[in-house]
Amino acid sequence: MPIKLAAAVAILMVDAAAGSVDTGSGPGKLVIYDGTQPANADTPVTTQNALVTFELADPAFGGGVDGVTGAVATGNAVTPVPAEATGTATWFRVTDSDDNPVMDGDVTDTNGSGALKVSSTAIIEDIDVSIVSMNITQPKA
Repeated sequence: MPIKLAAAVAILMVDAAAGSVDTGSGPGKLVIYDGTQPANADTPVTTQNALVTFELADPAFGGGVDGVTGAVATGNAVTPVPAEATGTATWFRVTDSDDNPVMDGDVTDTNGSGALKVSSTAIIEDIDVSIVSMNITQPKA
């Protein structure tokens, strides 16, 4: 039988993850990549190409709230930035301001259900990319 968390515990977990982004001397960073997402956020980026880099708000996320299936912390607004390269966005990595990895996730366009939704997954160098929504979710069951 899987572990089933109390809502308060799930909220503590998303708040801890969100708070990790804000450690260091400044705001965290979010980089969108092409290629295959590594096994976890501790796995170094190898053949994947960085397509666009965002400086996150400080704090990067609002406080966790109890959602239907789990706790959710919603990302604060981020200014659109021009892409560094052309490619298809498939995954992202968030680091703190000292470049320590915090989390990875999937990228989708506005019609998808990924952890990070962007204006388009077809990234074109020098064209602005917008983050539509970014969430950290911790299931309760």
